[in-house]
Amino acid sequence: MSVPKVYVSLPIQEAGLEVLRGKVDYKIWDGEGAPNRDDLLRDLKDVEGLLSGLPVRVDSELLDAAPNLKVVSNYAVGYDNIDVKAATARGVCVTNTPDVLTPATADLTLALILASARRIIEANAFLRSGDWKVWAPELLVGREVSGSTLGVIGMGKIGQAVARRAKGFDMKIIYHDANHSSDAEQTLGAKYVTKEELLKESDFVTLHCVLNDETRNLIGEKELKTMKKTAILINAARGPLVDQAALFKACSEGWIWGAGLDVFVKEPVPLDEPLLTLPNVTTVPHIGSASRVARDGMARVSASNLLDAVSGKRPTNLVNVEVWKN
Repeated sequence: MSVPKVYVSLPIQEAGLEVLRGKVDYKIWDGEGAPNRDDLLRDLKDVEGLLSGLPVRVDSELLDAAPNLKVVSNYAVGYDNIDVKAATARGVCVTNTPDVLTPATADLTLALILASARRIIEANAFLRSGDWKVWAPELLVGREVSGSTLGVIGMGKIGQAVARRAKGFDMKIIYHDANHSSDAEQTLGAKYVTKEELLKESDFVTLHCVLNDETRNLIGEKELKTMKKTAILINAARGPLVDQAALFKACSEGWIWGAGLDVFVKEPVPLDEPLLTLPNVTTVPHIGSASRVARDGMARVSASNLLDAVSGKRPTNLVNVEVWKN
């Protein structure tokens, strides 16, 4: 009996391949970045499952090139790279990898808070360049994290995990979300506020909401001018949540104190991006989930989601639940 054909569009960890091995006939792209688009569309002609990631745009063109496709298993918790509506219209399951990357992403968010507040990247460069000649009272003075106010926009699983870590620094937690989080309010003492109140009151504003038409450019010039001049913006969610041109003006002209960014509108971020020239902007290359535990977990979960769907089982992490007919 033939086994389902699937395509893996990124070099996932062995932990994921172990799930697939012997159960499906898989082809894996092991190059850097996304496969060549024309080659990818050709390779999808007969496949039933696609395990993919952020570099691959799953749109109507791709879905039409794969008439036998049953599932797009995304190697990520976010799925803004996938046209879910188009997939649903074609009866294609879309899955993601929640939970397994929550601790790692929350850890990285806290790292960005600390690194931005205490000017860690700037201080490292200062030392290595040989500029450190003498200790001085005002040398690389930063912001205090302990006892400050953290504003969380998007109090989902990752937002709550960040808030739990922030409590260890005795931070006051306020949040804004489309829905109230009774868990965060009861267990963390988090206070629900309007978006404007959050921007006005927070010493640190951290973004943990999904990217969609409503949240694109969620933080723009108006929002940045509402924040404290001593505030720091943190984004470890999706780059397009922030208007980067406005953020450059805010950080270079002193509207806010600085920013910590794991994500950008265009990735990899071009080296001529103006934000990269600013010493008060801490940047890392989309490594929020880049721990061994998280990435192995993402590989296993995405592989399991794919295997379930091509085997006729409802995947655990089904995004478009309406596509599944019992």
